[in-house]
Amino acid sequence: MPTYATLVNLDDRDVQNAQELASIWGEIRTEFEAHGAKLHDSYAALGGFDFLVVFETDDDEAAFKSALTLHRHGLEGETMEVVPTEDFSQVVDEV
Repeated sequence: MPTYATLVNLDDRDVQNAQELASIWGEIRTEFEAHGAKLHDSYAALGGFDFLVVFETDDDEAAFKSALTLHRHGLEGETMEVVPTEDFSQVVDEV
């Protein structure tokens, strides 16, 4: 199953309080599952982005729907497919 990571910014979201923001993760998890994606982890981050969201899907269509789910909840982000470094190392060794 391909793994994706989204770097999320809250610049455009009007967050009233931390509890409101925390409460949407359950909704997002449910919507991801409806798209055939599994939300693995979400992390608060320091630096240029506010959160990192890691999820798996069966295909690109589910990844797009999941990214749009984040956007619909006001979480602007940059989504990319990621691979474990062990898998990447094997690819490099084959070249």
